[in-house]
Amino acid sequence: MPVEFLGIAATNDGSETTPRSGAAFDKDYTLRLARAHEDYGWDRVLFAYGSGSPDPAPAAAYIAARLDRLQILLAHRPNVSYPTFAAKTFATLDQISDGRLTVHFITGGNDHEQAREGDILTKEERYARTREYIRIVKQAWTSHEPFDHEGQYYRFHDFVSDVRPVQQPRPGVSFGGSSAAAYAAGGAEADIYCLWGEPLERTAEQIEAVKDAARAAGRTDVPRIQVAFRPIIAPTEELAWEKAHRTVGAIRARRGSAGARRHESGVTVAAAPENTGSQRLLAIAEAGERYDRALWTPTAAATGGAGNSNALVGTPETVAQALLDYYDLGVDILSARGYDLLGDAVDFGRHVIPLVREEVAKRDAARAAATAADRATGSGAARAAHLAQQPLAAVRG
Repeated sequence: MPVEFLGIAATNDGSETTPRSGAAFDKDYTLRLARAHEDYGWDRVLFAYGSGSPDPAPAAAYIAARLDRLQILLAHRPNVSYPTFAAKTFATLDQISDGRLTVHFITGGNDHEQAREGDILTKEERYARTREYIRIVKQAWTSHEPFDHEGQYYRFHDFVSDVRPVQQPRPGVSFGGSSAAAYAAGGAEADIYCLWGEPLERTAEQIEAVKDAARAAGRTDVPRIQVAFRPIIAPTEELAWEKAHRTVGAIRARRGSAGARRHESGVTVAAAPENTGSQRLLAIAEAGERYDRALWTPTAAATGGAGNSNALVGTPETVAQALLDYYDLGVDILSARGYDLLGDAVDFGRHVIPLVREEVAKRDAARAAATAADRATGSGAARAAHLAQQPLAAVRG
């Protein structure tokens, strides 16, 4: 199966290791970063969502109008707009991008962050709302006739959209999470299910949980699987590990200064993450620093399990082989984001992506050859069995 690479479409140059050098929405940097992804072999970029961050939808439209190939993964929280309005926004962006849009729906794992924009539902209620929201958006994308909706969270009558997505029947839906509620919602509704990078054994367990949820929802297909990492690469293993330790030091220093500022302003910082995904990352980090071929957890521990934070450390060859281990589990969308957003996007695209694509092509060719051989052997065996059942005269004839 083909492999795809997802990068980040940041609107400024700040990261966990470095404060931003300019405005929250730096138009020139946003375009430079997106263009680097397009030029160096990435398939799509994520426009992330934060309560105080620049709105990702117009930022995505800005990039879509200026680049020709790069696909867009747009993060969206259901609490920030009505689903019929959102469906029109997405369809318009799909038109602007000539059919390059996928929408990533975020239920929200932190009550404080959700409440910043007026969302006071419980986590369980948010998952129920997200499922209802996605179904409405899908219907708005595909319905050519006015329709009504009477649900738990949304009610409207006689809605039909005059803007149609380029993609037919609709753009893709992406979803993520590591709780039972997340598996149930994403297993039922998602085309792509997103996971944070965990050890291979745990990732395999999560993939099975997603598949089970899809089957429980009555689906005959299953979502594609995406897994996210923070690659730290260098020309030698020694240099890569030196870089990894410098990176953790920078994260801790920056997080400490940010924590001091939050304390001075009187804002309470949660002692532990509320969402299951971050809790899993911290538990994995507590159990060990290194897993499998190249997975390294101190970056996740240093951020408090914040989002995509487990690293893959090593030479491009080592990191490529580690990514292929996940591909062999059934992961076909590999998400990667460095700490020097622009430089790391170029280096990863130049040195890692070609290695992975080459090996995937070899695997796919070997698999196709094996399938063809099995079919030929099966056909020969079937013919031999058929002839064995015929009278001798019939066989000779």
